[in-house]
Amino acid sequence: MEIVVVLLIILGSVILHELSHGAVAYWLGDRTAKDAGRLTFNPLKHIDPFMSILIPVILYLMHAPVFGGAKPVPVNYHNLKGREWGMALVAIAGPLTNFLIAFIAFAIAHFSGILSASGNQMARFVFSEIVIINLGFMIFNLIPIPPLDGSRVLYAISPDIVRNFMMQIERYGVIVVYILIFLLGDVFGNIMVGGINGMLDFFYMLLPPTHML
Repeated sequence: MEIVVVLLIILGSVILHELSHGAVAYWLGDRTAKDAGRLTFNPLKHIDPFMSILIPVILYLMHAPVFGGAKPVPVNYHNLKGREWGMALVAIAGPLTNFLIAFIAFAIAHFSGILSASGNQMARFVFSEIVIINLGFMIFNLIPIPPLDGSRVLYAISPDIVRNFMMQIERYGVIVVYILIFLLGDVFGNIMVGGINGMLDFFYMLLPPTHML
């Protein structure tokens, strides 16, 4: 049952992440995602079997920080208002969505007493996983390696020499990310744990807690 719940949270989170990319692109003048049928809640349009299911579930079973992704939403850079900055807005929309999901879930659990020791155990598990998984997705996708979202923000503020380098490696970006995860798993794990704990401390600061996740 826990694995089923975690899988549903993962799928819901990546779908909303990708939808936000497409919605912001559409708002900035690009219909590519809409015409491709990606402005939908249909999971089959968004799920990547490896990054959306296999890796996150394996990480969960290993008690490691959960992160992952989905099929990238197609965006035509040339159609966007603001070009580089428009692309940066499209990119940041995904991690921002995960942040908002995590914060809203945290706030609901906090004010409803779900986080208390006497709270319903299953509800506590569900809300805790919503928070932790979405923070994991947010932090992972902000890593500035193409094609992750953080690279789009870096691209907007970088000089041409850095942009050209990023464009060269983007076609191999996913492979690079997989290799780095495999070779530097402990480093990635430490980054994820530190980032998640930092965001939880931020939430506790905004909503002074009486109970901890």
